[in-house]
Amino acid sequence: MLMGCNTSEKLWYFSKGELNSATMSYDPVIKSDDVLGVFVMSPERDLVNPYNFDSRNIAGNQGGYSQGAPTPPGYYVDSSGFIEFPSIGKLKVGGLKRMDAARLIGQKLEPFLKDATVIVRIQNYKISVLGEVNNPGTFTIPNEKVTIVEAIGIAGDLLITGERASVTVFREMDGQRKEFSVDLTNRALFNSPVYYLEQNDVVYIKPNRAKRNGSVVNTNNGSLVISSIAILTSVLLLWMR
Repeated sequence: MLMGCNTSEKLWYFSKGELNSATMSYDPVIKSDDVLGVFVMSPERDLVNPYNFDSRNIAGNQGGYSQGAPTPPGYYVDSSGFIEFPSIGKLKVGGLKRMDAARLIGQKLEPFLKDATVIVRIQNYKISVLGEVNNPGTFTIPNEKVTIVEAIGIAGDLLITGERASVTVFREMDGQRKEFSVDLTNRALFNSPVYYLEQNDVVYIKPNRAKRNGSVVNTNNGSLVISSIAILTSVLLLWMR
């Protein structure tokens, strides 16, 4: 009785609400503590080498989602949003989208390179999924774009004991930690500001009521109370006979 049970409806994803057909798009914004991979191409091939780290880690998709992978080398974005770039010096890229940052770097390189093309990637784009999932952890996202639904899939889906109606997303915005709550059983999730996750977001799946009640019952104190009640009941029945 204390454990309770979940109705099947509470376990279904997207079982409530209306689906909004509006088109959504996402382009990551560069933040402090990001590590940027910058790949510069130009007809003057010998002149681009000082600007480029290992292009294999920058120019394309870096493979599948991974845990514990070291961050490839790149340009570190400091707390004020600046990187230190060869020939240019300090350059403010924090708050810019990747394409805008690439365009800015290309413009700044015009005095040094002819017809430069610049690609910018966020090398340490990671999200964390914790709590009642099959494979909790921190995952590197190679294409810098992931939804909360995909993140849960990467973590092996929710356990039967996961609370689907109240999933918490922690996000750092303007130096402050913000908390959002989303309902995986409601289609309104697709319009949530945290449907697309940002780098360093943390998704936390709380245990549902059955799991919480079960944890209380299974503690030593709970077992002691239940045993005591059983003994007293037995004594009372013997006395009444």
